[in-house]
Amino acid sequence: MSEQPMVILLAHGSSDPKWCETFEKLAAPTIAAVPGSVVAYMELAEPSMESIVTNAVEQGCHNFTIMPLFLAVGRHLRKDVPEMISVMEKTHKVKISLAPPIGENPQLGLAIREVVEQTLNSSRP
Repeated sequence: MSEQPMVILLAHGSSDPKWCETFEKLAAPTIAAVPGSVVAYMELAEPSMESIVTNAVEQGCHNFTIMPLFLAVGRHLRKDVPEMISVMEKTHKVKISLAPPIGENPQLGLAIREVVEQTLNSSRP
């Protein structure tokens, strides 16, 4: 039987703590529902993807899925994150899968529509 992967919800990161709080609130329902899921940041904030993987390996985890909380594939997801994953796989002898960015999922478009409709409905007299 294969090990259940740890799910890392990867956000870009910012030195602004309020920016990070936004992603932590967005991730909270997933973290509550999916055992072993965590938020990590690519840069500028902690915990980093590297620190999460390092700590998890120390606890015996060797299988990870990175779920990028990005709207689209850009330079970070084409180049930077895959390079970081490659280094971590070699360093820690782990398997890390990179999922498509959350923005590619049509469900996000439906959620945006719902937020727009709620906003319009709440602003009507």
